[in-house]
Amino acid sequence: MSTSTEQHEHEHGMTDAGYIKIAIILAAITALEVSTYYVDFGPLFMPSLMIMMVVKFVMVVSYFMHLKFDSKIFTFLFYTGLGLALFVYITALATFKFFIS
Repeated sequence: MSTSTEQHEHEHGMTDAGYIKIAIILAAITALEVSTYYVDFGPLFMPSLMIMMVVKFVMVVSYFMHLKFDSKIFTFLFYTGLGLALFVYITALATFKFFIS
C-alpha cells in the first residue's frame, strides 16, 4: 500500500510540505495585496495588484490544480483565459478612465 502512495506522490510531483510552502507564499502575496489599500503606491497601485494577481493565478493553477503535471494543452487553455480576463479588465478600467488622473 505504501508503494501506491509513493507512486501517487511521484506522479503529481508534490509532497505535503510543498503544498504548505505554496500556501504560505500565497498567503504572503495576499497580505501584500491587502496592504496596498493602506499604503499609498501612487501610480504603481494597479500594476502591482495585477502582477500579484497573475503570480497567484499561476501558482494556484500550476500546483493546486496540478496543471504543471498535466498536458500542455490545458496550460495553453488556462493561460489564454488569463490573458482574455486581463484584456477585459484593463479595457473596462480604460473605458471608465480609471488610468487617467
